[in-house]
Amino acid sequence: MAADPAALTVGVGGVTHPAGALLATRFDAFLAGEREMAVLFRPDDRTALSYHFWTRNHLILATLADVKSRLEVLTPGETGWRREPLAGVPEFDYSRIVDTDPDHSDAYLLASEGFLQPATLRLGQVGGAVETLKREPAFFDADGLVVRQVFATSADGTRVPYFVVGDPEVASGPTLLTGYGGYEISQTPCYSGVIGRGWLARGGTYVVANIRGGGEYGPEWHRAAMRENRPRAYEDFAAVAAELVTRGITTPAQLGIEGGSNGGLLMGVMLTRYPSLFGAIVAHVPVLDMRRYHRLLAGASWMAEYGDPDREADWAYLREYSPYHNIRSGQPYPPVLFITSTRDDRVHPGHARKMAARLREHGHDVSYYENVEGGHGAAANNEQRAFVWALTLEFLRRKLAGQPHQALPRQVSPVDVGGRTGRRIWR
Repeated sequence: MAADPAALTVGVGGVTHPAGALLATRFDAFLAGEREMAVLFRPDDRTALSYHFWTRNHLILATLADVKSRLEVLTPGETGWRREPLAGVPEFDYSRIVDTDPDHSDAYLLASEGFLQPATLRLGQVGGAVETLKREPAFFDADGLVVRQVFATSADGTRVPYFVVGDPEVASGPTLLTGYGGYEISQTPCYSGVIGRGWLARGGTYVVANIRGGGEYGPEWHRAAMRENRPRAYEDFAAVAAELVTRGITTPAQLGIEGGSNGGLLMGVMLTRYPSLFGAIVAHVPVLDMRRYHRLLAGASWMAEYGDPDREADWAYLREYSPYHNIRSGQPYPPVLFITSTRDDRVHPGHARKMAARLREHGHDVSYYENVEGGHGAAANNEQRAFVWALTLEFLRRKLAGQPHQALPRQVSPVDVGGRTGRRIWR
């Protein structure tokens, strides 16, 4: 769907500004009829506005610059605005202002976390000291691990950023790649004790791809992969996967991928459209049947993102990538694990059930786990969540290591998960 030019620009006082710009003017002058605006932020191809906070005398402006937090202090004066960076913001952490006290002081609360740094809360004064108030405990040893940001080139020439976390001295090892690419949701650095202890501490490399459809570069990055342009997100992800191999970080046989919800749709498309790039795939609570998604649970609310399958023109492009409709016999697929919940009230578990059954009919290596509770998170408590992630990472570890799959019953069988009875189906 082509973007509406009127939605991308705004005119003020005869001057046109792009959507996502931040403008300021003096209140009394505005009431008097003046329309001269100071441009505090103008988006570009690499930077997007996140939000702003006032303190007593300053404006704190938060942007994402190549998916890295940038916090600046802007101070109004008689001759314009003075601009300087906010102190104490780590380079690869995601940092955000939690609160300020604009009526009384220039104090601010800053929360930050990164792939290797637990969540930390700091209290600062603009132009003054920054004090650490609280830090979450570390759940894994990060010594020797580093974070790098790299850019892949997608099929249409677009630069796609991705983060690589791991030991730079380890060459071509097991790698877990994840992504989302939808609803203008940005995949920013975050701390995960599960990924740290279950993957990084065991010698694996972790990669987060910032593909189109997300909000990493503002509304345009999102619109670039909506509706008929959705395949751009998949091309971006495939480009990152291919470059990980080119750079010697991993091999296709050692590259596993994981995603949930809309990211589960991404996993389904990778399985059916780019199977040779991966050694194993895990899809959590995935959307997979694009012909009927709008008739199941919350699916009708997603049509602005994907399209309306009941319209012939929309179904024509949805059919091209709908994972359920693109399963083929005789096509080698990597082993795949589907994880869902009977009580998911957002993405119907029928997506995963039907996909697993269809893949099995065609003779493919498919594993399946369904928890009877847990909603869209597929887990109702921390114990169940730990089980789901242990299942995920152990599946990837075994498959990427080339270990034979243990024979388990094909029928539904009970399994105890956190004091509740779940169910699983293994091929």
